[in-house]
Amino acid sequence: MTVARRGAVLTLALMAAGFAHAADVTVSAAASLTNAFKELAPAFESAHPGTKLQFNFAASDALLAQIAKGAPVDVFASADQETMDKAQQQKLLVDGTRRNFVSNALVVITPAEGGQSLKALADLQQPGVKRVAIGKPEGVPAGRYTKSALEKANLWAAVEPKAVFAQNVRQALDYVSRGEAEAGFVYATDAFVLKDKVKILFSVPTETPISYPIAVVNGGQNADGGKQFLAFVASPAGQAVLAKYGFQKP
Repeated sequence: MTVARRGAVLTLALMAAGFAHAADVTVSAAASLTNAFKELAPAFESAHPGTKLQFNFAASDALLAQIAKGAPVDVFASADQETMDKAQQQKLLVDGTRRNFVSNALVVITPAEGGQSLKALADLQQPGVKRVAIGKPEGVPAGRYTKSALEKANLWAAVEPKAVFAQNVRQALDYVSRGEAEAGFVYATDAFVLKDKVKILFSVPTETPISYPIAVVNGGQNADGGKQFLAFVASPAGQAVLAKYGFQKP
């Protein structure tokens, strides 16, 4: 094979690799979306041959920080409006793509076996409740919702010393499921994932509705694929999977 032909073959191979990479859609999503989005993937990929979804799940604030630093992301799905507002203020979103696609609820959970019998937030003050799993309010939307609710009930000062702070809502769920905390604050959808290991004690009213926004990220490598993913999660097929995991209509 001549040098020129080898060069042409190499160029074509590199182009093919580039096209394959470009066909990926990288989605950075709130930790609470892990199971639902993973189940969505095969149906989306089947409907869009040649396109593969790549997921990055973490606390919404951590994902925003990654995107702001230039992480290659096509779609951002946050568990609260505040984080997405910051993304929009930093001009990280493609104009006109932001939309709300599901809603959720905050609940108090306890281990399924041998857990506490609590009926209201005030019961978290009981001596038997020594540790309460809470997402870090400064970095986890579920933690912010929790702190706000406890402050409104004048209970934050009493509960904070018992707090076991988690890096994301799924870590708070794990603390309770393993019996490392007597109670914890998570989303209803998280409790659903481990319904054999934790039980919901009661729902917690929040001043701000828990709605999840999603948007295409500026500078991503596959904006068209990102828009297709947004359309899919809003479609009847996408909403059916999300509902299966306990998410409500936006």
